[in-house]
Amino acid sequence: MDGAAPPAAPPSAARRGDDLRWLALACDLAALCPPSATAFSVGAVIVDADGRELARGFSREADPHAHAEETALAKLGAGPWGGPPAPVRARLAGATLYSSLEPCGRRRSRPRTCADLVLAAGIPRVVFAWREPTLFVEGEGGELLRARGVLVVELPELAGRAREPNAHLL
Repeated sequence: MDGAAPPAAPPSAARRGDDLRWLALACDLAALCPPSATAFSVGAVIVDADGRELARGFSREADPHAHAEETALAKLGAGPWGGPPAPVRARLAGATLYSSLEPCGRRRSRPRTCADLVLAAGIPRVVFAWREPTLFVEGEGGELLRARGVLVVELPELAGRAREPNAHLL
């Protein structure tokens, strides 16, 4: 045995359908972002283990430098410097974060990346549609999350929807 983790089992048809539905909502949220010449428009939704929405957000929703994942986590009490309060963290232990774009692994506008915030919140699963292009920074959030034990699922069939509100950048 080489010590590598076994590949993740493919999701059930029901799970895949839920993933596509929640990720489509994240893509819809990205379309609400105020356009920017220096940042992607992204939407994010956090769903608990029972399939209930906990929070949602989109880039620049309340702050010109806020990312979608950061906005959704802030609505759960997770500040930019740490994880959420203990009761919320317990609900996040089985949660999935859906993001139209791969959570950032490098960032210029804040000291903590979205990948760091997801890890601090204890979210064990992330589903995204579009890998972060290298337009602003090197996209490596998915790899950073995987390296720390987060199950990362990419559903590229929704990448076109995730790119639409970013057409002015591409």
